[in-house]
Amino acid sequence: MDTKIKLRVQGLTNSQVQSGAYALVLAEENGLRRIPIIVGTAEAQSIAIALEHITPPRPLTHDLFTKLIQTIDLKLQEVFIYKFEDGVFFSELIIDTVDKQIRIDSRTSDAIAIALRMSCTIYTTPEIMEECGIMLEEDGTDSDDSADENEQEQDQRLEPDDLKDEDKLKEWLSLMSSGELQQRLDESIASENYEFAKLYRDEQDRREREDTTK
Repeated sequence: MDTKIKLRVQGLTNSQVQSGAYALVLAEENGLRRIPIIVGTAEAQSIAIALEHITPPRPLTHDLFTKLIQTIDLKLQEVFIYKFEDGVFFSELIIDTVDKQIRIDSRTSDAIAIALRMSCTIYTTPEIMEECGIMLEEDGTDSDDSADENEQEQDQRLEPDDLKDEDKLKEWLSLMSSGELQQRLDESIASENYEFAKLYRDEQDRREREDTTK
């Protein structure tokens, strides 16, 4: 279908509208629109480890599904987000077999987690993009210049989910020593807390990029 719109996974952020959930952000491949999809903690964990290429101690459900598809020699052709109704996105896995193509209905979060593991393309319809797509500001997020810097320095025992403001979270991460950052990353991976692992890995990457520009 020529009218499908190709998407890429831009990342995960804490949901601003639903406590304990995350927003999966899908970006238009050749455009500026973004589609945020609310996903649960377990699904966010699975998507995060696929994005960060982290190998869990034991296979997750999406790893198992991927291995099954590969073992029986099928090909996941694409993930298609085909409907948005009553606040819910509907997706399907389009799989090629030896003699036919099959479509399997799926939650969008599960479909994306599998698509990332199998490096397949993700599409949606122009209608969904028109209804749900948003244009992001160039600077990303609104900043709050009134944030209390001293509060971050006084309490280094906070956890990322204690900080609901994204600017405060970034500032708190920037105050950590490299040793503490690596220790928290190792602990998060060991305990399979991949949202936190992603935060610590992102901060390490940011520092590495900063060092190379000096």
